[in-house]
Amino acid sequence: MYFAQHYLDCLSQASYLIADESTGRAVVVDPRRDVDEYLADAQARGFTIEGVINTHFHADFLAGHLELAARTGAWIGYGRHARTEYPVRHLAEGERISLGEVTLEITETPGHTPESIGVLVREHADDTVPYGVLTGDALFIGDVGRPDLLASVGVSADELGRMLYDSVHNKLMALPDEVRVFPAHGAGSACGKNLSTERHSTIGEQRATNYACAPMGEEEFVALVTEGQSAAPGYFSYDADLNRKMHALFDPADAARALTREEFLARRAAGAVVVDARDPHEFAAGHLRGSLNIPADGRFAEQAGTVLAPDREVLVIAPEGREAETVTRLARIGFDRTAGYLPEPEDTFRAAADQVTPAPRRTVADLRHTLATEHPPLVIDVRAGAERDQGHIPGSLHISLPELPYRLAEVPADRALVVHCAGGHRSSIAASLLRHHGYSATSDLLGGYNAWHTAHQREQA
Repeated sequence: MYFAQHYLDCLSQASYLIADESTGRAVVVDPRRDVDEYLADAQARGFTIEGVINTHFHADFLAGHLELAARTGAWIGYGRHARTEYPVRHLAEGERISLGEVTLEITETPGHTPESIGVLVREHADDTVPYGVLTGDALFIGDVGRPDLLASVGVSADELGRMLYDSVHNKLMALPDEVRVFPAHGAGSACGKNLSTERHSTIGEQRATNYACAPMGEEEFVALVTEGQSAAPGYFSYDADLNRKMHALFDPADAARALTREEFLARRAAGAVVVDARDPHEFAAGHLRGSLNIPADGRFAEQAGTVLAPDREVLVIAPEGREAETVTRLARIGFDRTAGYLPEPEDTFRAAADQVTPAPRRTVADLRHTLATEHPPLVIDVRAGAERDQGHIPGSLHISLPELPYRLAEVPADRALVVHCAGGHRSSIAASLLRHHGYSATSDLLGGYNAWHTAHQREQA
């Protein structure tokens, strides 16, 4: 058996290529949209990809099932409750897919979504103990999938939570301890709240260490897994719906196009939004007015999907040499309206100096001084709720970054604003979003709450 996990750090997303080396027959599970890596892996080993399985309708990325099917002729498989605009093979409980000796068996695991399935992997068809189980978003390392992502229209979080209890406690925890666990996501994903940095585990380890796998009743489980979930990025419902539909295929060779200065500025003037993926310090030194700063060094795609509308035309300014990567990362979440990127942006900044502006940033000392004045700024905390619970700046307004695009009406337009997160990355995104929407007197806090807290501790020492 050949078994490979392909892990994408910026989305904390895992996909799998499984093959029988004697027959060369292979299946890919939960692929991302840029599929060249799977094709190269299979070609190098003489495998034929004949099937693509999605464990559920993913909300945090646009899956690559259509791309792989178009490139290989593979069938597309989903759980039997999935309804799509394209032809699929509906996979039911206990169904076996033979690749030769290597055999995959479907187990239905609803809860994160109604159509969720897991895939038991056997190296030999008659193995009584499976090699592993691909759990999708039902069971993570250290957590379980959240049942409240609105990926399932018409099904409540409570109903899904009860389904998830049965899937985790009565089905997955019934597997032998030595069965390996391979989830679809890891630490950093918004698909759960307590995901581990480990990329695989065993049923026994999860039984012993995963809070949601400890013996408990259904009511306690539902309360536990729905409590304390962070706000989901705004694009999640868009992607969950798009994964059901026919849509244009992603072609990396055609996706990233260099624009001339004149083309770029003309499209910007016509209403396209500029996504500036440079470091916050570079962005602060000077950027095209109204640009959104979404740094490439981070969870770029997820954060772009948080502050961008998917129907908005996008223009990209990227760190040097990372233009194609930036466009691809937008495409991974189904944001395909990227008109192109600006090569050598500094030349354009010089030529269009009247359209370039710095981004104001405040130090902790400056903020503390202005908060004590007669007309203090309003501090906006864009961290997650769990972070804020550990401490916050007195008098600050809490609106987490994923909620900010929908709560702009709560932000006063007649006060200076200072935005902060933990260290300064998310606050640069949030401050640029506020300025984009007309809150011109907006700055962000250098070093974020960490710097504020450190300064306070020094005072107390």
